Amino acid sequence: MNVDQSTQTRPVADLKALRRAFGTFATGVTVVTTGGAIPHAMTANSFTSVSLDPPLVLVCVDRGAMMHQCLTTTGYFGVSVLAAHQEPEAMHFANRWRPLGAAQFENIDWAPGEETGAPLLTGTLASFECEVWRTYDGGDHTIFIGKILTLALPTDRDCLLFFKGKVRQMSPDWSEVPL
Repeated sequence: MNVDQSTQTRPVADLKALRRAFGTFATGVTVVTTGGAIPHAMTANSFTSVSLDPPLVLVCVDRGAMMHQCLTTTGYFGVSVLAAHQEPEAMHFANRWRPLGAAQFENIDWAPGEETGAPLLTGTLASFECEVWRTYDGGDHTIFIGKILTLALPTDRDCLLFFKGKVRQMSPDWSEVPL
């Protein structure tokens, strides 16, 4: 058995190392939104598909984040899967010092979702409107499972990725997995 001598094993208590290790799994970048009287948004890479039947997705949200309260209050959310050209939007909604409420959407191209009214960014790879279906304790986060109410696949574009703490762009080399 060959062992990579450059690999260092660290205790899980080393939270910086744990965060770096989690960052080695490349993910897509999304913006999760809620509508209503005070709309809100956040950049999230902790998003994934869960089920085709029923159609479910999940997003993990820190219990201390404003989005946590928004999701709990509204019961609906939108997810915009960002395309490669949307790094500025990803950075905007990740900025803790941006304006809040409707003001955070002022210089962003978006449209209200047809079912929920949640803001959905335009020019994305895909977007979903969801109803909170279940929630689960996830340590310092809550796992929100959303039942998909609507979806849109606007165009084929290149994707935006989050890898090792940085946003990156990737052009797809298409090879589909059969259903």
